[in-house]
Amino acid sequence: MDSSKVSSGRASSAARTAVVWEALTAELARQAEEFVEPLNIVDAGGGTGGAAVPLARLGHRVTVVDSSPDSLAALERRAAEAGVRVNAVQGDAEGLRELLPEASAHLVLVHNVVEHVDDPLTALRDVVSITQPRGAVSVLATNAVAAVLHRALAGHLADALALLQSNEGRWGPSDPMPRRYTAEQLTALVREAGLEVHELRGVRILGDLLPGRVFEDPQTPDTLLAVEKAASAHAELSRIATQLHVMARRPA
Repeated sequence: MDSSKVSSGRASSAARTAVVWEALTAELARQAEEFVEPLNIVDAGGGTGGAAVPLARLGHRVTVVDSSPDSLAALERRAAEAGVRVNAVQGDAEGLRELLPEASAHLVLVHNVVEHVDDPLTALRDVVSITQPRGAVSVLATNAVAAVLHRALAGHLADALALLQSNEGRWGPSDPMPRRYTAEQLTALVREAGLEVHELRGVRILGDLLPGRVFEDPQTPDTLLAVEKAASAHAELSRIATQLHVMARRPA
């Protein structure tokens, strides 16, 4: 594999993690002033614990709900290696109200979930049901507008046109993504589920658009991280980000 592509992927992943983590830590700091720590955190569809284990290392009580037993086994190994405990629950994001106590979570992560579930609104309403009043929900989803841009720049103009004409943000039957969202669609979905939107940020705004040769410069990853963090706060640039990140709260 081209080493520049590997470097690009790692830099984009680091930028994504940093931008989302910055928003999560700010929310955790807010909640620490309002609730008694440790906080109860649920990661719906949290897989192998990429977000859950770092949160557990901060001292919070973390539960991961995922449908894959293999992912949950990997999560438990990762948690053991980190010296923390994470509660692993096998199940679907659309059935959270049947798996976890009502209004029990201070923060629920719903990352890369609403694109894939059969009924996103039902899934988010289940998320709301397990979230405490004044608790927060973090939603990360794939951006339809970015997909148009990426397909067009790759020379797939027919796919770009199909994306523009699709209500589900897909270019056709061969598209591996079940659905994508515009910023308006995602915030509308979050509000319809019963949450208040407090922040919308773009994630991976520029990194996925850069040519591979840029990453031959060893300074690029650090510079890209700084640029991505600064760009994420600009609403105009967020509209072309590969992913959209919404921080929302359940009303009191």
